Amino acid sequence: MEEIRREEIRLIAKFSNWSSTAVSQVLNKNIYNDSNSWIRFLKLFLLGTGVAFTVAGIIFFFAYNWDSMHKFFKLGLVGSLILVTVLAGSFIKMNPVLNKVLLTAGALLVGVFLAVFGQIYQTGANAYDLFLNWTLFIVIWVAIVNFAALWTVFITLVNITIILYSEQVAHDWSVVFLFTLLFWINSLFLLLFMLGSKWIPALKMPQWFNYLLALAAITYATMGVCAGLYDPPEAAFYLLLLTGAILYTASVWHGLLRQKPFYLSIVGFSGIIMVTALLIKISESAGMFFFISLFIIASITALILLLVKLHKRWSRRLD
Repeated sequence: MEEIRREEIRLIAKFSNWSSTAVSQVLNKNIYNDSNSWIRFLKLFLLGTGVAFTVAGIIFFFAYNWDSMHKFFKLGLVGSLILVTVLAGSFIKMNPVLNKVLLTAGALLVGVFLAVFGQIYQTGANAYDLFLNWTLFIVIWVAIVNFAALWTVFITLVNITIILYSEQVAHDWSVVFLFTLLFWINSLFLLLFMLGSKWIPALKMPQWFNYLLALAAITYATMGVCAGLYDPPEAAFYLLLLTGAILYTASVWHGLLRQKPFYLSIVGFSGIIMVTALLIKISESAGMFFFISLFIIASITALILLLVKLHKRWSRRLD
């Protein structure tokens, strides 16, 4: 059964004789986070942090003892760790989240194995193809496990691969084109998980995952527009402006419709940064910088007041 949303509760409360007490009970049960929700969050957070530190410790172990270990021992140790984590996550019956965390750790260790292999045989451990191979090796892994943390690792690898490819191979790519490409890729992932989940329930991810993708896409759009203001005009810049305007409009519409201030805030702050970059391009005089300071203070204050006003309005509708 699909979870009830805040907007649906508001509509039912508005057009029915639903008592305020019953509305509060439904909100506390389905919308607001209680003590059990926070405990579950802390468990998952500490579990994820522990796995991350464990993988980091393995990496530092190899870095510190590199010269004193034989190459077959290095490869065998990492390979054994991958095998243990994958077998434990696949066949040992535990909490489903713990199983997926172990498989995520195994996916991270694949990168460690490729890095160790690259350092031993000098195949380019710092090149973009390491991250490309890492991405390709775990793509089926990611699709089968379908875990938000593992999807985060996969999308991060895609971004790193593209950035390193532009630095090491595609020297003719401009900064604006790179940011435009990254903006499109992260936006496509965001649309995949937000819209695709309506037809494929397995694509439905936690809210923080969609927020992270939206933040990444808008960050790249902001950086691309700011860079394009100072570079010679090119087609990628105008495409970024067009597609960025579409995404920004959709984000504001979605934020207002679903009562999600996060989308409104990141679009607002992105717009403030873009206007500030435009003002700096117009003039770099002391007077302009003074005006920019006033503009930033006034615009951020206005944005915060708007978000507070919307939050109060949405809260009153549920009373």
